[in-house]
Amino acid sequence: MRKLLGRLIRDERGGEVIEYALIAGLIIVAAIAVIGTVGTKVLARWTSVNSSL
Repeated sequence: MRKLLGRLIRDERGGEVIEYALIAGLIIVAAIAVIGTVGTKVLARWTSVNSSL
């Protein structure tokens, strides 16, 4: 049991996965923010065109 715990503590392979997950999370958050901003502008433009007809 002690050897297993020691190997798990020294194992560094999971660090890369965590880094990629953090990068993916940041990209998703940025995409949501951009889509929210652009979506509001598109909705305002659509409403303007709709009211002018």
